[in-house]
Amino acid sequence: MTATTWTPDRPWRGIMVATALPLRDDLSVDHDAYAAHVRWLLDNGCDGVVPNGSLGEYQTLTDEERARVVRTAVEAAGDGARVMPGVAAYGSAEARRWADQAAEAGCGSVLLLPPNAYRADEQAVRAHYAHVAAAGVPVVAYNNPIDTKTDLTPALLARLHAEGSVVAVKEFSGDVRRAYEIAELAPGLDLLIGADDVLLELAVAGAVGWIAGYPNALPATCAELYHAAVAGDLETALPLYRSLHPLLRWDSRTEFVQAIKLSMDLAGRPGGPTRPPRSPLTGDVEAAVRAATEKALAAGHR
Repeated sequence: MTATTWTPDRPWRGIMVATALPLRDDLSVDHDAYAAHVRWLLDNGCDGVVPNGSLGEYQTLTDEERARVVRTAVEAAGDGARVMPGVAAYGSAEARRWADQAAEAGCGSVLLLPPNAYRADEQAVRAHYAHVAAAGVPVVAYNNPIDTKTDLTPALLARLHAEGSVVAVKEFSGDVRRAYEIAELAPGLDLLIGADDVLLELAVAGAVGWIAGYPNALPATCAELYHAAVAGDLETALPLYRSLHPLLRWDSRTEFVQAIKLSMDLAGRPGGPTRPPRSPLTGDVEAAVRAATEKALAAGHR
């Protein structure tokens, strides 16, 4: 086992897929399709799943739906350690309740945004992570300053790690230079690739995992890319990365949920519609995603 491989004692490492959530035409959750999707991902080279992330449309789910999605993922995976639920919420108390639920379900870790109802200061961020970490499940911080307007800088991440509040960070800032500063300030903090379109850059910089979007549609090829990249096998990784990048970049765009679900549909997976306020892709955006997906499939990517 290498440091970039999933292990029961470091269940946030390896390829953890931020799962899209299959919806029926009436926009109800298709839990059977979701369970089958989780099993398919694990059978095709992925290490675990991240339900109730942004890609899983957690903001649109009822409490009952959100809890059932976690239970469905655990049952389908056959090992709760392979499940990292998103526990983001407007308040720390609610995020803690979701962390408690994850603990009860036997999950190996949880993924937590900073407070996302307002631009929190450092004191609030540290209190937020400490409160949720008290649930006893390892917490992976999610740095997404683009959407939350709260930046988990390398210095702040080092403090959170030193305080025992986080074990890893999903880095979605897009600034790959941060990888080196994080390693300097918090050498024990695991760096996880947080955006598909900087996978190679962060893998080369020392990432030990990938919280991934596009494996929802193309898990086998994405797994090949990840393992080559973290092994430093650029002869394999770079051509794959160039070939997949027209798709991978959609993971960082506003339409990422619809784009990945469309790619899933085209690949024969249960993507389906999205809940409002997200609406179906149209026009040039739909055409671009469709063309990139069809080109990837024609190239043999699976």
